[in-house]
Amino acid sequence: MAVVQKKHGMPTQKPEVRAHNFSEVALGYTAEIAVEEAKRCLNCKNRPCVEGCPVNINIPDFISKMKEGDFEGAYSVISQSSSLPAVCGRVCPQETQCESKCTLGIRFEPVAIGRLERFAADHHNEHSLEKPQPPEQNGHRVAIVGSGPSGLTCAGDLAKKGYKVTVFEALHTAGGVLVYGIPEFRLPKAIVAKEVETLKALGVDIETNVVIGKTLTVDELFEQGYEAVFIGSGAGLPNFMGIPGESLKGVYSANEFLTRSNLMRAYLSDPVTPVMKGGKVAVVGGGNVAMDAARTALRLGAEKVYIVYRRSMEELPARREEVEHAEEEGIDFRLLNNPVEILGYENPSDPRDPKNGFVRSMRCIRMELGEPDANGRRSPIPIPGSEFELEVDAVIISIGTSPNPLIKDTTAGLEVNKKGGIIVNEQGLTSRKGLYAGGDAVTGAATVISAMGAGKTAARAIDEALTNG
Repeated sequence: MAVVQKKHGMPTQKPEVRAHNFSEVALGYTAEIAVEEAKRCLNCKNRPCVEGCPVNINIPDFISKMKEGDFEGAYSVISQSSSLPAVCGRVCPQETQCESKCTLGIRFEPVAIGRLERFAADHHNEHSLEKPQPPEQNGHRVAIVGSGPSGLTCAGDLAKKGYKVTVFEALHTAGGVLVYGIPEFRLPKAIVAKEVETLKALGVDIETNVVIGKTLTVDELFEQGYEAVFIGSGAGLPNFMGIPGESLKGVYSANEFLTRSNLMRAYLSDPVTPVMKGGKVAVVGGGNVAMDAARTALRLGAEKVYIVYRRSMEELPARREEVEHAEEEGIDFRLLNNPVEILGYENPSDPRDPKNGFVRSMRCIRMELGEPDANGRRSPIPIPGSEFELEVDAVIISIGTSPNPLIKDTTAGLEVNKKGGIIVNEQGLTSRKGLYAGGDAVTGAATVISAMGAGKTAARAIDEALTNG
């Protein structure tokens, strides 16, 4: 039988419709499409796709179940390795990981592994009424700091082995960056909540509104009897450019803007927390977070949204799918441009002027690409005399984040690197005995799946350390 050369397309909302709502853009495969896509898998003996998965999901086995229409069996295979299958199927960059290793992809398009994973997880969540049963307790207690992807993964893996796990979350809703950083139209909050409830059914306790470093310190967790602590607190400290005007009203970090929209319901007609709506919005940056911020601003009513990025489309780091969706929705990409100043309205004679201190424009300079930098990316070089003003009402800075120094500043003997990332060994162990870390708190802002991989690594190390004494 001839191999189907192209992966089956993902049904989506029409751009002109989805640009004005927060419903999920990708609608998911039907059962029929899922089975047909699964049949494209060659079931290779060397299984290169598994090597490309940071959490080592047994991809050929779960796809084999899909071919047979055994969707629950497929979910069972996935859940042996992943605590967040419905999340990973939506937000992981499969195109640079498992799918990039797919043998079929050498000649044709690779198998749509991520879309199949999403289908299996969604089918389970929709049809299965059974909750996982907590295993017999082994008598050991472990604390997890942060309920993002690394923390939830570490918690899930340890809970399955009988550990009594408590997750401490600083915000009022569990999920970390999955709920405050990723918009509803890419990852519905109900999906994250379902994954969290599954972990609770395994016996994981989650305590919200607990800021480790203020409410409790790491040392106090050990004093309370926790034998190991895993830090998965993420990288929630936004970076700024250091240009004039960043303190003006209407300038946001992408973290603040997305948190207000996601958790504080700024998208409501009468929001509890204010956020700039309408007008023209410039998002500075080219990563996935920049795409999320731009597309959120559009849905909040912006009349025009710009992506301002200092390199070309070729160097844009965001996922191709997200860039294509943004372009379809009308986001204006201003490439090879770099901001040098944000300008505001000034009326010193009347401080009551409602525009006093607000953004009115952003001065940019055009760039050209020079020689590659240390990472192999071509360095952007300003073109003298090419400055211009872009009229905007709000600016969202999305140029990356760093780990918050709170835990480092309140934990004696914890070593960090010059960027504030916690230093760990290959097992995720820090400079403190019994203290592990992983995810963005170690690497800086990275992918959900890489954070999950770090959580799994630390869980294995914790289990080995506590089991072997």
